[in-house]
Amino acid sequence: MAWLLVVCAGLLETGFAVCLKQSKSFTKLFPTVGFVLFALSSFGLLTLALRRLEIGPAYAVWTGIGAAGTVIYGMVFLNESVSALKIVAIVLIVAGVAGLNLAGSVH
Repeated sequence: MAWLLVVCAGLLETGFAVCLKQSKSFTKLFPTVGFVLFALSSFGLLTLALRRLEIGPAYAVWTGIGAAGTVIYGMVFLNESVSALKIVAIVLIVAGVAGLNLAGSVH
């Protein structure tokens, strides 16, 4: 259950990053409100998950989902550039997060 909270929090992190850009430095109301709601929800879920999980692997998964999700969202929906290097970098983020998660699960 805690890992599901981390995944949801990571997806919400993607939402607050996108809203942050679309808020135009907090000058547009709806993206600014979206940023606040996504950010509070993301941090709230991460906080709940950290009651049961180690911080290192959980934070790595949260950040990795947020970073990779934001890049993918930008490429798909915001017409940002797509390149082989970006795709490789996303794969490396996912691999790094998986490695940290596996290393964190050893007791």
